[in-house]
Amino acid sequence: MKIAVYGTGGVGGYFGGRLAQAGADVHLIARGDHLDALREDGLRVNSVYGDFSIDVSATDDPADIGSCEYVLFTVKSFDTAAAARELSPLLDDDTAVISLQNGVDNEGKIAAEIGHEHVMGGVAYIFSTIAEPGVIEHTGGPTSFTIGELDGVRSDRAERLLEWCDRADEMDAELSEAIRTDLWKKTAFICAHAGMTAAVRLPLGEIRNQQASWEMYRRIVDEVCSVGRATGIELPERTATEWVEFAADLDAESYSSLHYDMTHGKAMELEALHGAIVRRGRKAEVEVPMNEAVYAVLRPWAQRNELGRE
Repeated sequence: MKIAVYGTGGVGGYFGGRLAQAGADVHLIARGDHLDALREDGLRVNSVYGDFSIDVSATDDPADIGSCEYVLFTVKSFDTAAAARELSPLLDDDTAVISLQNGVDNEGKIAAEIGHEHVMGGVAYIFSTIAEPGVIEHTGGPTSFTIGELDGVRSDRAERLLEWCDRADEMDAELSEAIRTDLWKKTAFICAHAGMTAAVRLPLGEIRNQQASWEMYRRIVDEVCSVGRATGIELPERTATEWVEFAADLDAESYSSLHYDMTHGKAMELEALHGAIVRRGRKAEVEVPMNEAVYAVLRPWAQRNELGRE
């Protein structure tokens, strides 16, 4: 099984590393100091489930890898279209590109560049980031990995990848016949968790301790679900309740990648999250005041970090 990981950050590094441990032929695509460290010392993962290191092929040029059976596509959402244009050396007729990104627009952007037949949906739940070049830090929470064809068909290629995920340690993998619903469910949680920890600039525990803030957390989830339903996504009525119950049990010191990016001068995924919900809400005539508030609070930070990135 030959797998490329395009964007070896916290998500791609962890799951790519676990698949390599299971015996898959994994190739990492990275940049800069991170790539140098991967080439020099291999991939190191510090995990609450046990640390591990593994030597894995790493490059910044997909042409060095050649065609693969699967590509785990894990770049930040603002780089989706540009990265998708670089995928052609990795593609064969049956190659599946699985987006494991935040937001609900990535699959369409990838398909516009490489064709719908190559694109599968994916949802990853994990709290992990690059701790230092070559090192992935997995700090807790689930390590779940859900994949599915966008049309809901249970395909052979999805089944094959699921088998490999089941061989890997500390990966809770499953196959979905409603991956678009799963993508919206994740977005509802991410918008609440990322939006609140970034806007408040305090960890989840302090948000939970304030009734008004905790209520806003839930309302963000409700709004995302309302927009999804207005656009034809069948989201269960208990989605908001389930996410609030889930978040109630998370580590009180939990933050989010959006908060990390904001406070470290990095480009933020604000447009793919709250920006997308605000735009889709207006189009569907669904009111989303909590998401609008988060977007308005964080937009100056996103702009500042974008200018710094340039």
